Amino acid sequence: MSDIIETHPIAGSEKETHPKLVRIPGFGVGEKPTVAISIATAVACLALWWLVAKLGLVSHLFLPRPDEVLTQIGVVYRDGYAGASLSEHILASLFRIVVAAAIAIGIGIPVGLLMGLNRWAKGILDTPIEFYWPLPPLSYLPLMIIWLGIGETSKITLLVLAMFAPICLSAQAGVRSLPLERVNAARSLGANRLQLFLNVVLPSALPEILTGIRIAFGIGWGTLVAAELIASTRGIGFMIMSASQFLATDVVFVGIGIIAVCAFAFSAAIRILEAVLVPWKGKL
Repeated sequence: MSDIIETHPIAGSEKETHPKLVRIPGFGVGEKPTVAISIATAVACLALWWLVAKLGLVSHLFLPRPDEVLTQIGVVYRDGYAGASLSEHILASLFRIVVAAAIAIGIGIPVGLLMGLNRWAKGILDTPIEFYWPLPPLSYLPLMIIWLGIGETSKITLLVLAMFAPICLSAQAGVRSLPLERVNAARSLGANRLQLFLNVVLPSALPEILTGIRIAFGIGWGTLVAAELIASTRGIGFMIMSASQFLATDVVFVGIGIIAVCAFAFSAAIRILEAVLVPWKGKL
């Protein structure tokens, strides 16, 4: 009689396991909006400004309250300042900054791309650009007056020089940061030089170029006050300097606020342009 071994199923069989989805944590700022944080920060700064002025921690002559600055905006808008209306001051400054930006962009981007693509161009142009780029615009302001006079040419040239270098260097950096694998892949697909430039080099450098333009506008607005020191009768910078001579601090704050609003508008426009032209920025 043979032995029969009876097997029994193991009690408590293992449950079916399902794969868990693991979310990879982001790095840096991420994609969460920061608008609420920025608005809260602005409100906190305004509240601190009002509190310091209200308590008299700083002399009223040097720090007016925010409501007084708002009142002065209405006065300047209605009566003008320094022989011109507020709109004339704003339009004069916008004309100078827009013309200078157009010239700086029109020259800076091609020169920067050329410097990134050609070592001879980089070797020849890198030295003069690196020489004048760290200099503050006020240091070569007297030369602009001596060489170009006191008209609009000297003001716009000063702004062009201030805005050219960051645009040019950003375009160069955009080309030099292009991965070589992307170029080789395009070549293997039969792309010629023009196709390689238009479809690979330029789109890859575009994020850096737009960043350089944003930086250039910031430098340009900062240089505007210096540019409008040259025998100006119109402009926000001229209005600020004229008000400072008479200790009209509220008018100075009005001019600073207008420059800040204009600069923010230009920066926001470039951010929108970035979202349209380079939607892949920060995602690859």
